[in-house]
Amino acid sequence: MGFETIQLERDGAVATLTLNRPQRLNALSQAMLGEIQQACDAVEADEDVRALILTGAGKAFSSGFDLQDQAASPPQSEAEWRPVLRRDFEAVMRFWTLAKPTIAAVNGPALAGGCEMALACDVTLAGESAVFGEPELQFGAGIVVMLLPWLVGPKKAKEIILLGLDDIDAAEARAIGMVNRVVPDGELLQTARRMARRLAVIDPMVVRRTKAALNQSLDIAGMTQALEAALEADVALEGEGSPDKRAFLAEARKGGLRAALAWRTARFSED
Repeated sequence: MGFETIQLERDGAVATLTLNRPQRLNALSQAMLGEIQQACDAVEADEDVRALILTGAGKAFSSGFDLQDQAASPPQSEAEWRPVLRRDFEAVMRFWTLAKPTIAAVNGPALAGGCEMALACDVTLAGESAVFGEPELQFGAGIVVMLLPWLVGPKKAKEIILLGLDDIDAAEARAIGMVNRVVPDGELLQTARRMARRLAVIDPMVVRRTKAALNQSLDIAGMTQALEAALEADVALEGEGSPDKRAFLAEARKGGLRAALAWRTARFSED
């Protein structure tokens, strides 16, 4: 199966899905989201694959959903936003709902939708240089997959999301529950593969049913309902449109994403 924005490789019972747009810091374009779903379908259907590793090519895991897509052709209403955000949501949550165990190997920045995708994996490993964050509110956007409060608690989630923090290092991410382990950068994939091979030894029926039971415990507590409500809040937010978001996208159209990010950063300068 050939892909343009990702790579899917198999080594024995372990598959590795690599986000492969390193020139764009693996920004999650609509094309990439579609290919991620196709790859997950293939992993789900392959009885010989027992675990899936998710990582990023180059110096980043993922910078988040592709804002240049939006700058080029921004949706204009809730009706236009709903299918876009639903596709974002389902691609991220596929790693949570996949019947087989998923391991995120986070190299470098994992921001916004990229952060959410790392959190959606069953186990999240971080290289020492990994950085996490949810900067969306800084430029008038919402949170597509609000997993964070379920992992770090509501107080810390509010601090990160409402302030748009995007500089959470690997050690802090582990301390607050975003990450399972922090390992040296050069050992990241090796550690993920060793863990995946161990998972692959266990009876896949036992793993599948146990993962489903673990997920169901959070569903009983209301996680799926809460995530759907948060998604609807994001649809309404984007449908109404924030002046901050319009200004950010205008900067992106005029000077590119780098200029838009500089505009965003300048707004929060303490000087």
